[in-house]
Amino acid sequence: MKIEFYKHNIGTEEKNSLLETLDSIFLTTGPKTTQFESDFRTYLGTNYATGVTSWTTGAFLVLKAWGIGPEDEIITTPLSFCATANVILQVGAKPIFVDVDPTTGNLDINLVEQAITLQTKAIIPVHLYGQMVDMKSLRKIADKHNLKILEDCAHCIEGARDSIKPGQLGDAAVFSFYATKNIASGEGGMIATNHQELYEKLLLLRLHGMDRSAIDRYTGLYRHWDMSVLGYKANMFDIQAALLIPQLKKIEDHWKAKQAICEKYEQAFGNQPNLDFPKVLANSKSARHIFTIWVPADKRDLILKGLQDKGIGVAVNFRVIHLLKYYRENLNFKENDFPIAESIGNRTITLPLYPKLTSIETDYIIDSVLKTVETT
Repeated sequence: MKIEFYKHNIGTEEKNSLLETLDSIFLTTGPKTTQFESDFRTYLGTNYATGVTSWTTGAFLVLKAWGIGPEDEIITTPLSFCATANVILQVGAKPIFVDVDPTTGNLDINLVEQAITLQTKAIIPVHLYGQMVDMKSLRKIADKHNLKILEDCAHCIEGARDSIKPGQLGDAAVFSFYATKNIASGEGGMIATNHQELYEKLLLLRLHGMDRSAIDRYTGLYRHWDMSVLGYKANMFDIQAALLIPQLKKIEDHWKAKQAICEKYEQAFGNQPNLDFPKVLANSKSARHIFTIWVPADKRDLILKGLQDKGIGVAVNFRVIHLLKYYRENLNFKENDFPIAESIGNRTITLPLYPKLTSIETDYIIDSVLKTVETT
């Protein structure tokens, strides 16, 4: 049996929406982008939402809008995709890693406050695998020390914790619509915030600093534009938005399908020797972006190969950031700096998880995992 690691959810509605855009005037930022931004902020319950070309550009723009740069420090997790820390370096600031919770893999809130210095300006928590960080506790710490919070929501649109959704307690939340995300347009991102001043800065920064977009300039009588700040090229465009609008309408139905698959995984893998997985807490709704298992570190790569030999697409989400070559050579990180994150990173295997995964395929994955772990 051949089981792909991921299959997107683009179907007839998404294709029709895209064709509608291709037959229209606007391919760049236009009515579809505006509609998707409105739909997205309504879904989250935030005041503002700004479409961008990727999570990375979105997070970069937020940090620039806050004036963060050289000599500043930002606290984050080493257990994430490298983009989380890269954007900190890209604005000239320094990433300060703290270790993670061994049960969830999320940022250990109990370690955050001791990492704060006079140079600390912000915290970037990552809602890993789709489960939110304890935002209520983190908000109290941030307010006590006058820090900003940028939520890395690349995994987490549908999530909630303590009745709080992504973007509701952070100063900004950035989402990803990369090819494997719960709603996807190949590339794309969204910044959500409740702060009007930040939102207005982002509108300028995402489009060269121009005070009028193409739809503002060319709808009705032509209106001249001006450039008030030095901006960037990061605006979402209607081709992306056209694919995303129908997917957002189906996001909860797709979540239910993924939740059912995860429950099967958890039931099958619970109490198995040499096999563990991150736990979803009782007060949480995980967005169920990915499902990872944790196996013995010395056998992880052999188990990866064994599953691939059985036709199962697998990945590793994630190896720790601080032990990547660039971070070791340029920021002098070393092994055992963050032992819990390193342990998880060395044991992680990511299994297929998407709504199109059939019951037969799910059972095959479970059986293959159990047999491969047992015999490796």
